[in-house]
Amino acid sequence: MIDYDKVLSEKCKEIKPSGIRRFFDIAAQRENVISLGVGEPDFQTPWCVRKTAITALEKGRTKYTANAGLAELRSTISDYVKRKTGVKYDPDHEIIITVGGSEGIDIGIRTLIDPGDEVLIVEPCFVCYAPLVTLMGGVPVSVETREEDEFRLTPEALKAKITDKTKLLILPFPNNPTGAVMDRESLERIAEVIRGTDIIIMSDEIYSELTYSDEPYTSIIRLEGMAERTLYVNGFSKAYSMTGWRMGYICGPEPIMKQMLKIHQYEIMCSPTVSQYAAIEAIKSCDKDISRMVNEYNIRRRWLVGALNDLGLTCFEPKGAFYVFPSIKSTGLSSEEFCERLLFEHNVAVVPGNAFGECGEGYIRISYAYSLKHIMEAVKRIEEFLKTL
Repeated sequence: MIDYDKVLSEKCKEIKPSGIRRFFDIAAQRENVISLGVGEPDFQTPWCVRKTAITALEKGRTKYTANAGLAELRSTISDYVKRKTGVKYDPDHEIIITVGGSEGIDIGIRTLIDPGDEVLIVEPCFVCYAPLVTLMGGVPVSVETREEDEFRLTPEALKAKITDKTKLLILPFPNNPTGAVMDRESLERIAEVIRGTDIIIMSDEIYSELTYSDEPYTSIIRLEGMAERTLYVNGFSKAYSMTGWRMGYICGPEPIMKQMLKIHQYEIMCSPTVSQYAAIEAIKSCDKDISRMVNEYNIRRRWLVGALNDLGLTCFEPKGAFYVFPSIKSTGLSSEEFCERLLFEHNVAVVPGNAFGECGEGYIRISYAYSLKHIMEAVKRIEEFLKTL
């Protein structure tokens, strides 16, 4: 008999399973569950995008593309990023089309991190960053954000965690799970700390189109000296409701991207060809679709924040993404206890805050990427649950 415990990678074994998927999997096995746990838009991918994919299939556009992706798509993305951020990336040398934003994050970390290098991860945050750093032998270092700071990264918190081993800062804004957004002034203070160091920034901006403030959204690459030290990660899953198409991209300085492309070549070869043609159409034709979806998210966001506060679950007002992150500290339950009891006793699935880092304890994440009808019913059940405590 093989001793599988001996043959498995120690780095892999020490990684914890995703706390998001755990509750999703339990919910999938139960009846009459309202699941507000997964960050997946409830809108259909816009028809023009689906039609373009159908046409690509009909015309047999199913062969490999260039490793970095279709030249037309890279050029279209270059124009899009310039329009949104003011930064122009060379489509031939500074853009790689990836399998979702997740692959961009992965190959970015693989390219930069050697064993012992420290990576600053702003938490609470999406669950993938620390495990990917661990797999490379790097050291994940949590940089905590606080509700009283609107879950924004402060220069004081950042400075306290920088050492001579710090290689990379992962900046996940607009934030999953809190919905926090770094405004221009906040970003300037962070940039001031980073300037003059050799620290690279990975800015995960997958939710950049989904913001609700009157102030225009600002990417850190817009600030002086930041584009040359930043890996800009984005994609199509959230804004265009294209989660299953697995389309993302990463932009950055040519010396880093040249090395990153080698890993992408061996790991993936190229992103799905039909999805690449669909992505071109999405950028060119779907601004109005994004506005329509953002308006609907905003209605849900405002209703849900108000309802949760009325229930006594104090809720910071998120300015981006499609999540709320209410405090459940008043219940006396841990995040895990709250979510397990809510699921098993009242059939509502949400995610415990500590799935996104230890500083998320005492909070839960609720996604409003679902219909208002489902959200209202879920809140009704949450109210019934609170009455039993």
